[in-house]
Amino acid sequence: MKYNNSRKLPKSVRPEEFIEIIKRIPKNKIHHKIAFLLAYGSGLRISEVLRCKAEHFRQNSIFIPQSKYGVERVVPIPKGWREIFLKHLPIKRTPRSLQIAFNKYCKECNIQDRTFHSLRHGFATRCLESGIPLNQVQVLLGHSNISVTNVYVRASPVDSIKNYEELF
Repeated sequence: MKYNNSRKLPKSVRPEEFIEIIKRIPKNKIHHKIAFLLAYGSGLRISEVLRCKAEHFRQNSIFIPQSKYGVERVVPIPKGWREIFLKHLPIKRTPRSLQIAFNKYCKECNIQDRTFHSLRHGFATRCLESGIPLNQVQVLLGHSNISVTNVYVRASPVDSIKNYEELF
């Protein structure tokens, strides 16, 4: 029996790539910085980024009342978040304009094959690489089925390779 897994692995933004992207954002485009930081640092979808309001922020978390399929969830506040960013919420942009801006900065950094959603993929990948259990990453991403989250294990086989190297 031939095994055919045609599902492509998610394209994640790596930490060094994220830093380069953020460096490219001009000071007058703070809404881009905030949007990218929320997606990469908290794992938000573009629609959640655009619906995010200052009142959703708690002491160390963000309450997401309208996640995909109407699911509520709580995510961490991204590292690098500043209190001043709250006055720029909600972000008054369209999903398409954020995607175009993200593509522009990626091109300037010579980063290819990424979409805005790659920021969320980067969050998930970093969580797993940092040792956060798969079921907890599932909760942070708001996935109802663990098999959806499990794709990140295949996308980032760091632990598998590390275990292999330790054994052989």
